[in-house]
Amino acid sequence: MTHVFNDPARFADELVEGLVAANRSRIVQVDGGVIRRHRAPSNSVVMVTGGGSGHYPAFGGLVGQGIAHGAAMGNVFASPSADQICAVAQAVNAGGGILFCYNNYAGDVLNFDEAQRRLRAQGLDVRSVVVNDDVASAPLAEAQRRRGIAGSFAVFKAAGFACDSGANLDEVVRIAAAANERVRSVGVAFSGCTLPGASAPLFKVEPGQMEVGMGIHGEPGLQRMPAPTAHALAQLLVERLLAEVPSVVGAVEGARVAAILNGLGAVKYEELFVIYRSVDRLLTERGITLVEPEVGELVTSFDMAGVSLSLVWLDEELERSWCAAADTPAFRKGSVAHATGELAGGASQRTSRVLAQGTVEAKAAAAVALDSLRAAKSVIVAESDELGRLDAVAGDGDHGIGMQRGVTAAVEAAEQALAAGAGIGSLLAIAGEAWSHRAGGTSGALWGVLLRELGQALGDERAPELPGVAAAASAALRGVTASGHAQVGDKTMVDAMDPFVRELARAAADGRSLRLAWSAAALAATDAAHATAALLPKLGRARPHAQRSVGTPDPGAVSMALVLQAVAEVLAHRSCSAAPRGGA
Repeated sequence: MTHVFNDPARFADELVEGLVAANRSRIVQVDGGVIRRHRAPSNSVVMVTGGGSGHYPAFGGLVGQGIAHGAAMGNVFASPSADQICAVAQAVNAGGGILFCYNNYAGDVLNFDEAQRRLRAQGLDVRSVVVNDDVASAPLAEAQRRRGIAGSFAVFKAAGFACDSGANLDEVVRIAAAANERVRSVGVAFSGCTLPGASAPLFKVEPGQMEVGMGIHGEPGLQRMPAPTAHALAQLLVERLLAEVPSVVGAVEGARVAAILNGLGAVKYEELFVIYRSVDRLLTERGITLVEPEVGELVTSFDMAGVSLSLVWLDEELERSWCAAADTPAFRKGSVAHATGELAGGASQRTSRVLAQGTVEAKAAAAVALDSLRAAKSVIVAESDELGRLDAVAGDGDHGIGMQRGVTAAVEAAEQALAAGAGIGSLLAIAGEAWSHRAGGTSGALWGVLLRELGQALGDERAPELPGVAAAASAALRGVTASGHAQVGDKTMVDAMDPFVRELARAAADGRSLRLAWSAAALAATDAAHATAALLPKLGRARPHAQRSVGTPDPGAVSMALVLQAVAEVLAHRSCSAAPRGGA
């Protein structure tokens, strides 16, 4: 388990502060993450990585000469928000273009894509290379669905070396993509991991058993089998990877390969060396030349007892980057020239926005919206453990924690907005920004989109009536589906949101009151959320474990229904004089 922490909700913030304090000669903290201590030369390309906390050395530990220029650091097992990514990218931008290089998880893709869209709108040239080295997470025909795990280290290093060598952005992107094509990984686990403050691991493995193909966020494996000897484990890992040699590689015999034997947290170096002894022999017997292998911890998962093996099939260009020197907090190799140039600035602050004053009616509606967010917070806090349990069945178990962080930030931001005179539209938009920024991950980003779209549709001019609320809910649904690419039946929050929106539209057409319409729509959402237990997930981290999730409702749909029911209770108990127009 995770033994040492203060407030679990601040664990990620505090670990970043400690990381920087221990490495002030190499990195500085900025809003959203960490960056190199010295700025890149003018007009050079920079590489930004990032992901959830809990995987050290990834991602902040790899910021420094020879690898990343900056890392956006999200909450525990949750992707950084688009705000965080933009802040880090802007802090390191040197004018030559920016490469985002990160692992293939739904929340990371969603937030990095949004950050890329925003930065491009500002005139910056931003590209992305998404790492998908985990052969266990999807078949080769669906390689775009594969996760990124420890093989990402080789891709990050190739991209960083290209940047520091003066390559232009087109070349950096080409080199990073080529490296990704030449890396394959597979992992196993002997135990689950426990998040800070949690009372139990995200999944359990019986003594003497082993999960094959687990994810680095605590997702359980795809196959369970008796735990083998170290030699037999090495055989399993090597055989699985040699069964899928990248198509760009010629003959296996004579190939030059970099091996990464990665410990996931609780399997330590002595054990790794026993495994690597066999890995080395097995690959050498196949006529493979091993080039500067790495045995240690490069991508971890808190206290998970597990290992992964990555094979990097080298060509001359990739071998140069693999063997190149680097100097970061967690990875130092060879000798690099002492960094010079302008020092990067310290921790930045998010700029405060100037609010337009809402009308009297819109301010009254904003007060109802704040009460609704407070009610949502109460129910999410109460159900946080259960939401985490549902999520851990086939995912990483952090949904309850993420929802709690997001709604808490939304309430705090909404309170400040109301005190500043915001109408309902501005209050919801500000709450959505805070939710997304604090929660991170897929659900954080989507709740941010939802509240932003609601706010934009409702505006600050008047108190909304049912037809306007129904139209705003429909706009929010369109925003969520466009951003998250989920449809009804994919086993996501959309499965609860869609019937809610349709029921509101029907009630508006029938001329019913907002209070009664919302109550009926919330019940429809609740029924639909429970019905997701029969569905197979088609998106996100639960997709590789689809069969495990049958019989368990989707946590995103359940949390959506809980929030909608909480708002229904606020509307039911609010006096007619304080409630938005549309009937009591």
